[in-house]
Amino acid sequence: MSARARALAPLALAALLAAGAGAAGASAGDAPAGDAGPDGSRYEALGLFSKVLHLVESQYYREVDVERLVQGAVRGMMDTLDPHSSLLSAKTLEKLKENTRGEFGGLGIQIVQKDGKIFIVAAIEDTPAHEAGLRFGDRIVEIDHQPTAGMTLDEAVALMRDRPGTKVVVGVRREGEEGVLRIEITRRVIRVSPVKTALIDGRYPYVRLTQFQRRSAKAVGKAVRGLKDRARGNGGALGLVLDLRGNPGGLLDEAVGVASLFLAGGVVVSTDGRDPKRKEVRYVLKGGDKETELPMAVLIDEASASASEIVAGALQDHGRAIVLGARSFGKGSVQTIARIGGGRGVKLTIAQYMTPKGRKIQARGIEPDIPSSSYDGKYHGERARAGGRMREEDLRNHLVSVVETEEERERRVASEAAARRRRAERAEEAWRGKAAPEKAPAPGAPPGRRDPAQDFQVVQAVRHLKSFELAKRMAAGGGGPLQSNP
Repeated sequence: MSARARALAPLALAALLAAGAGAAGASAGDAPAGDAGPDGSRYEALGLFSKVLHLVESQYYREVDVERLVQGAVRGMMDTLDPHSSLLSAKTLEKLKENTRGEFGGLGIQIVQKDGKIFIVAAIEDTPAHEAGLRFGDRIVEIDHQPTAGMTLDEAVALMRDRPGTKVVVGVRREGEEGVLRIEITRRVIRVSPVKTALIDGRYPYVRLTQFQRRSAKAVGKAVRGLKDRARGNGGALGLVLDLRGNPGGLLDEAVGVASLFLAGGVVVSTDGRDPKRKEVRYVLKGGDKETELPMAVLIDEASASASEIVAGALQDHGRAIVLGARSFGKGSVQTIARIGGGRGVKLTIAQYMTPKGRKIQARGIEPDIPSSSYDGKYHGERARAGGRMREEDLRNHLVSVVETEEERERRVASEAAARRRRAERAEEAWRGKAAPEKAPAPGAPPGRRDPAQDFQVVQAVRHLKSFELAKRMAAGGGGPLQSNP
């Protein structure tokens, strides 16, 4: 073994050893039989790694880059955990900072890998991707005519990001469309304005939050105050709609801040981790200009994830709002980033979120109080027959919300495999044009492109708020129609 290999091999062993009992516990079902304890089994596995590394370095028919082998081994280790644990390069760490600052270069999409395939989980409003028509659920099959088969997420992101003003061709396959849709997009520096507003019927403030980035809570609070001021000219606000559809999440602090705008007190979210003594509880922030009186509706869909689910779950558990739409994505796990030198880091799942009433979000999502389709009429029926959309539970190796027995795990894995086969068959039929539904805008497509007053789910939310106001007036002995200003 060369001097370089000898220097790097201990690094690899240390990296694997740092996984500790967590890595051993994750693969306990596959551990070799014998009397050796956890440490013995672990050191046997590390010895195997060292032997394979030496064999490859000394006998592979070409000279190898040992550092690359070590990084590949660490990536493989992280891949056995869950879809959100990973080794982060220096570039990826910087991109994470850019995303939460709300200003970065690229297309403006968020992607996830499922069964080795790359899917779009969000096309952020007012970005090149959104303007070009990319949608939640699109499968990226080509980037600049290079097939994405075998690519990692980092590699796909690297190909799509470049200098502002340059172009990239993204090829996607879309349910209901034949062949590959190739869309040319011009990259630009993306400055995301996360809040969109409207005043429905003159008295119902509508606030859409597209992602939880820095200062999102302040922006939502400012928007609500401004809309209430406008509504005073029409007799005052009667209800509020908070739209979290298509919102992939973001910063936990901002989620707590947004929920605190509408709650007087209590728990917003807590965590359930490996060590019960280290449970974290985040409470409603005190002070500030709150809105705790107006009847409220929250809209969610299959693309509402993470911070969106925390806010929707908190408002639902406290009885502060009715939740309408579709079951949310189900991304309820907590990640921490540990720096490991050389500008690199490890993103590791350490806990999962729970709503104020102790409901777990991970792979379950938030169930709406009132299920509501994005569409009315024939299209909804055809879509229901065609099947649902991708969620956290569909991702390979996803974290489950409870500790399973081996028998329970085997049943779940078999059930998920059967579900994936059914989805693949439906998708193939749709792509071949055999089961393509009537053309309609994609469910969950950001409503910023259209008037919220014409959005079917927004209209349904306002109707429920009007029913609440009418019932309150009837209980108080009042009568007559509600006054609105269409």
